Amino acid sequence: MIDIMATKKPGIVSPKGFQACGIHAGLKRKRKDLALLVCERPASTAAVYTTNHFQAAPIQVTKASLAESNGYIRAVLINSGNANACTGEQGLTDAYTMRDVTATQLGVKPEEVAVASTGVIGQPLPMTPLVNGIGHLQPTDAWEGGQSFAEAILTTDTGTKQTSIQYEEGEVTVTIAGVAKGSGMIHPNMATMLGFVTTDAVISPELLQQTLKKSVDASFNNITVDGDSSTNDMVLVMASGALEMEEIKEGTSAHEAFQQALTEVCLDLAKAIAKDGEGATKLIEVHVSGATSDQEARTIAKQIVGSSLVKTAVYGQDANWGRMIAAIGAVPFPVNVGAIDLHIGSQLVLQNSTPVWFDETYATEEMSRDVVTITVDLNDGEGSGQAYGCDLTYDYVKINASYRT
Repeated sequence: MIDIMATKKPGIVSPKGFQACGIHAGLKRKRKDLALLVCERPASTAAVYTTNHFQAAPIQVTKASLAESNGYIRAVLINSGNANACTGEQGLTDAYTMRDVTATQLGVKPEEVAVASTGVIGQPLPMTPLVNGIGHLQPTDAWEGGQSFAEAILTTDTGTKQTSIQYEEGEVTVTIAGVAKGSGMIHPNMATMLGFVTTDAVISPELLQQTLKKSVDASFNNITVDGDSSTNDMVLVMASGALEMEEIKEGTSAHEAFQQALTEVCLDLAKAIAKDGEGATKLIEVHVSGATSDQEARTIAKQIVGSSLVKTAVYGQDANWGRMIAAIGAVPFPVNVGAIDLHIGSQLVLQNSTPVWFDETYATEEMSRDVVTITVDLNDGEGSGQAYGCDLTYDYVKINASYRT
């Protein structure tokens, strides 16, 4: 384990070699809606994407850029307010225009630019304000640039989601920072979320891809808000290589440290997304142990935190553990149904799958906290896993009933 320290101010430009900005281009609403992240040199880059079959045009363009540049890009342009998804050939043309105009503006190759979009599905991108907006982007390495970037990628989020940490690697200090957006249409295996991570470490695109996938599996793929996966989601990490350090190699202590730190950043952002679920009032954390494998433990944790009945019980501060047991019983593999221990907060409510007396008043207090913790011990193996989500409220319906209006 390494000692991880938070930076004084979280921001995507905390690592060396990066600049960012965000502006109001007029794509849909009055707040900032166009963001740019730039590296001073070709950055080693990796990305993971939504598993939705209807992958939006920006994802296709970003995949093409990473393939054409062999994993080294200079910039990523993001717009909010419009997903550019299910928009046919015109949508793909527009996404390439985003890439090409940005490349011209920065004086870099088109394949050194990635693009991302988030917002309403099925509507053409308003290209005139978007292209005009690209001409007004002025990235900076000042904290304010990172802050405006974080604001410009938001949709229904109630606030920015940012984190940045540091750790010591030999004689140098490695910094990893991340920014994300996401509030609704959140479900395991990526969701309606975008995540951008920067670091000044020296690492190859191939190893960065491998490391990112493992970190995402332990973080973003363990959150759910409403069970719906979107069309545009990606997590992209750029490594500037600006530090004077040896390249991180697979299987070394340096790689283990970087893996731990990257996972910490991804987990911070994932929890922030889960806590900011549309209309949410509470973060739900589910911890499962005693499973036959880690994968089964994660599946059970996701099943509990994704249950609408559990989520509404948390909102109502009702310690209805029967809903949690029912969720466990719905997983697609055998469970030892006679050996389960279940805690709500610190309150034991079930032991060896048998109800035990508990203080309803105290249990209600546990359910009223900002973070509600549900702990399950299956007593059937060594596997463990976690999942994160939020309660389901009246406001969720209100927000999504009028999303386009």
